[in-house]
Amino acid sequence: MNTSLRRTVVATAAISMALGMAACGKAGSSSSSSSASASSSAGGSQVIGLLLPETTTTRYEQFDKPLIEAKIKALAPSAVVKYYNANGQAATQAQQVTTAINQGAKVLIIDAVDSAQIKSSVQAAKDKGIKVVAYDRLASGPVSAYVSFDNEAVGKLQGQGLLDALGSKATPTAKIVEIDGDSADPNAADFKKGFTEAIAGKLTVGYDASGLWKPDVAAQKATAGIAAVGAKNIVGFYSANDGMAVGIISSMKTAGLEKLPIGGQDAQLDAVQRIIAGTQAYTIYKAYAPEADAAGTLAVDLLNGTDISSVATATKTNASGDSVPSQLLTPVLITKANVESTIVADKFYTVAQICTADFAAACTAAGIK
Repeated sequence: MNTSLRRTVVATAAISMALGMAACGKAGSSSSSSSASASSSAGGSQVIGLLLPETTTTRYEQFDKPLIEAKIKALAPSAVVKYYNANGQAATQAQQVTTAINQGAKVLIIDAVDSAQIKSSVQAAKDKGIKVVAYDRLASGPVSAYVSFDNEAVGKLQGQGLLDALGSKATPTAKIVEIDGDSADPNAADFKKGFTEAIAGKLTVGYDASGLWKPDVAAQKATAGIAAVGAKNIVGFYSANDGMAVGIISSMKTAGLEKLPIGGQDAQLDAVQRIIAGTQAYTIYKAYAPEADAAGTLAVDLLNGTDISSVATATKTNASGDSVPSQLLTPVLITKANVESTIVADKFYTVAQICTADFAAACTAAGIK
């Protein structure tokens, strides 16, 4: 990770910690991150709606929400952020977009539950003169800007992480069980594409299914995959994210396959601990602070009518054919060998957070202190 990115992570994470969990609000409800007096004085003209998709993945409430709110407040102190979480329901998110529009939002930051279904809501916002920033997932419709990571690169790193973990066991005929994300999320297709390219001619996918980003579904699919391929014929597992890896690892243990490599992404705290303990091979670190910073900056620039080309330096075409100014950030492969030099050095998590009593010995063995 480059120095400037690291400084961004450190500085913004510090703001996040200062906000604490008090900034998170109640999942599935709307809340204002600014004062009531600011809301009143803004007269509705400085309202930004923040719509996140779910709470199963820990990143949204723990990182994305407070970091985005902090960036907006730093750039536009009088702006009011109205927050909504859809709890994984596309219909709920559509209703929340309508609510945000009716509450006077001039810009919406949307991490879509379903990138296709959200199209009509994005169009409704545009019809009202409201700008939409697609966050983390590229929504369909007339989106004004998009910020995420290079998601095909994420998939390629996941493939490389699994190949590295397998070592000499990675052969063209060696079979793996692949559990992908939800097809309603366009990122899932990018992850899969990158992963497939990375392992092409080096491994065979014996079973492939969607875990819908849900640990319990992923566990069910992994169990089905083990039965279909045969436990003795499997050399490793692919999980599209760390949350589903929890369920898959449970199925692996039941089948006596807990020593086989599995990876994920998002660098969740429990995943980092599993990496230290040796029960997960790798994760993908997508530093939330620069992503949140970019989203907040784009939202405020759009609110103020400022040119966004200095932030959105790339272009992506969404599923509806709209060309969207974009910022795409660089992911990092995390293994036991570089947890300290990346995640700990960036203060993403502290050693104390990682090396709790259950993981203290493993941390010592890994040289993390």
